[in-house]
Amino acid sequence: MAAVRSPDGDVFEKNPGQGSTAASSYNEGIEVSGDSNGTKRGLKSRHAQLIALGGTIGTALFVGSGLTLAKGGPGFLLLTYMLMAGLVILTVSAIIQTASYLPVKGATPSYFASRYVSASLGWSMGWFYWYAFGIFIPYELTASTLVIEYWNPPISPAVWITIMLVVVVALNLLPVSVYGESEFWFASLKVITIVGLLILSFILFWWGGPENPRLLAFSYWKDPGAINPYILDGPAGLAVSFWSTLISALLPPDTRFHHHQFSFAPEMLVFCSGEMKSPRRNLPRAGRSFLIRILVFYIGSVLAIGVICPSDDPGLNSGGSGAGSSPFVLGIKRAGIHGLDSVINAVILTSAWSAANAYVYQSSRSLYSMSLNGDAPKIFSRCTKKGVPYVAVIGSSLFALLAYMNVNSKSGEVFNWLVNLVNTAAFISWISCAITALRFQKAFSAQGIPREELPFKSRCQPWTSYFCIVVFTLLCLINGFEVFLPGSWSVSSFLSSYIGIPIFLCLYLGHRFTVGRSDSWCIAVEKVDLSTGLDELKADEEQEEINPSLWVRFRSLSKKA
Repeated sequence: MAAVRSPDGDVFEKNPGQGSTAASSYNEGIEVSGDSNGTKRGLKSRHAQLIALGGTIGTALFVGSGLTLAKGGPGFLLLTYMLMAGLVILTVSAIIQTASYLPVKGATPSYFASRYVSASLGWSMGWFYWYAFGIFIPYELTASTLVIEYWNPPISPAVWITIMLVVVVALNLLPVSVYGESEFWFASLKVITIVGLLILSFILFWWGGPENPRLLAFSYWKDPGAINPYILDGPAGLAVSFWSTLISALLPPDTRFHHHQFSFAPEMLVFCSGEMKSPRRNLPRAGRSFLIRILVFYIGSVLAIGVICPSDDPGLNSGGSGAGSSPFVLGIKRAGIHGLDSVINAVILTSAWSAANAYVYQSSRSLYSMSLNGDAPKIFSRCTKKGVPYVAVIGSSLFALLAYMNVNSKSGEVFNWLVNLVNTAAFISWISCAITALRFQKAFSAQGIPREELPFKSRCQPWTSYFCIVVFTLLCLINGFEVFLPGSWSVSSFLSSYIGIPIFLCLYLGHRFTVGRSDSWCIAVEKVDLSTGLDELKADEEQEEINPSLWVRFRSLSKKA
């Protein structure tokens, strides 16, 4: 048996072969971070809000939405994005309610799964997260080089990969406040661009462009039409189009890699919570801001896309790099406005670069958290004096070297398969997060803790979590349904769509029947630890109220004035 230390400094006994005990009160003695040289809370509220939003506004919105528009038409595009945004809002609400109560250092979605559900679920989620985020680092670096090719520079892609790789790793080896500031400005640039595009789309709608009449009455919704059949004809084709567009609303297709990009990344808020200042106050703020901005930017953007760009524009299916296949660019060019494509392409480049930066952060923090919990080698929990888990950052950054495989077409096929292993990662992650939220709520109720103790209260719980589990399970199972349609069967497509499911199950069941074979399937709600680390978090909040930051004091004085 090995002693571990909780955030409060209490020492518990941990025996990997035994389940939780009432004496320890802490899920199998899971350690969060009692090390004084652990991570530091350097992320401000504005950092967390823009980091989460920046992870949402990416190449999927600027480029991937074009293929979704061509597939389903503007009507299905708007409808499915609204449905998916609603599902993500329900998921985010459940995640924030769960994470904001005990956002201890080292917190990740897998950590909360270990603490509230079972060690096996947390272990499998942790390694799945580490690989999923890690493999997307070279994916985004390669995507960046393809965006650069829009300008046809006479330089090898390997040079661009090297430059961006060095910058991304360097940013993650600096104190987390530097990482937060860099992501803040990356995200701010994307927000400014989206706002500008929405304003321009509004102008084109009412007044038209130099070479295009006004787009009043949604002219492109009438011709070529609001909805398109897909693969099949008639009503069956419309049904296929709806379900395919709904899946693409979450995972827009990327023809460059025969893969899907992520549209939403709500887990990023939880990954930030362990290094966020005053997390019990700032995490709910970031969550509410995230919900509002999803509605404004995503729903507003897809509405604008459907207004200014017809679904039958040949550029949408051209498979071009960067701005070449962006529906925003195609719509603006149709209006006779030129010169903005390079500006938008530059923003798309920063989006891909920012995504790679964020994936290094998330993958390394997942590895760091698992190391603290004893689920990964202890060396990965080592931190610098500034609180950077440098060994975990370097270890996760090694994934980036796979980007060089894409310089060669044959090895690029191998890379595609490595990425396809996590095609269903978003669905699996959100199902697991909903299960974690349910167990947390049941434990909270069973232990008689007043609901007023929750920093963030999610409405209609636990029913919305049950709803999300059912819907995301359905979407996970129909993710690759197109391969079963007449004339569409492909072994490679089938495997790329579904292989992530057995991989995750193998991780979970492998741990369950080996290391965790003596544990119960779920931790009893009466034994779920809802106290360890809470006093320290509340003490930090009280200290922050006594010694508020200079900016908080300035705002307070301004209001009084």
